[in-house]
Amino acid sequence: MQFAVAPEDAGKRADLVVAHRGGISRSLVAEAAARGALRVNGVSVKGSHVLAAGDAIECDVRPRAPLVVEAESIDIPIVYEDDDVIVIDKPAGMVTHPAHGATSGTLVNAILGHVDSLPGDELRPGLVHRLDRDTSGLLLVAKNPEALSFLSKGMKARHISREYLGLVVGIPTPPKGTINGAIGRDPHNRLRYAITSDGKPAITHYEVRERLTKAAELLFRLETGRTHQIRVHMAAMGHPLVNDPVYGRTDPRFELPGQALHAWRLGFLHPRTREQMHFEAEPPPEYMSAKEILRAS
Repeated sequence: MQFAVAPEDAGKRADLVVAHRGGISRSLVAEAAARGALRVNGVSVKGSHVLAAGDAIECDVRPRAPLVVEAESIDIPIVYEDDDVIVIDKPAGMVTHPAHGATSGTLVNAILGHVDSLPGDELRPGLVHRLDRDTSGLLLVAKNPEALSFLSKGMKARHISREYLGLVVGIPTPPKGTINGAIGRDPHNRLRYAITSDGKPAITHYEVRERLTKAAELLFRLETGRTHQIRVHMAAMGHPLVNDPVYGRTDPRFELPGQALHAWRLGFLHPRTREQMHFEAEPPPEYMSAKEILRAS
């Protein structure tokens, strides 16, 4: 791409202007900048470079190779399995599905190493919902198209119940309540989410389960499943999750890979038998250790 900066784009970041002008993602522009292939007036610049009217921009953008999801032999803790569904207790630190930057070692790679095939999207096959990389706990996977269709509709209709346990900084007041705040991309940081006026509706119910020293363990119930929902809502309330590297701060006392959040309970109507299914998984040792440290500190 080669073009001159228009007067209306003066004062804007180079990556924003190039992405808009080329109709491409900012991440591709960032990759070009990292290779030294984003140049302004012949000089390589970072994506954050502020442009002036008339600047000559050159950018060599290379499309990414398409992702291919391959089966991998990875042990995963299976809580329940039949011909239609699998319930997995996902370890903290494991990415749910492949994406650029995490093309292998994901939960989907592991599941495909366990079953012959999964229905649905090539990169997210069988997934009824997702968990953040560093969130542990129960995750539901459909094994055939009929089960995926039924459970996906149940998720949209809020018929699938999910309860989380999380450790937060401070003790929320009131100790029980509901956070109703639409969530969208943070306009100041594209790697974060925030409560925004034009975001998607998001509702989180919380309740203090145990008061700790300058911290608390909370029980969360979700009505919606937005990306980073609990993390965003609690940070907005002034009580970020313990050890959250994005919405709070990390704490060297803990062995947690990230935020102290665990998908504790899962309930859904079985797609074939229509039986109400309920599952529970205790938090991993790293979470329990962090809780003990907070209780004693």
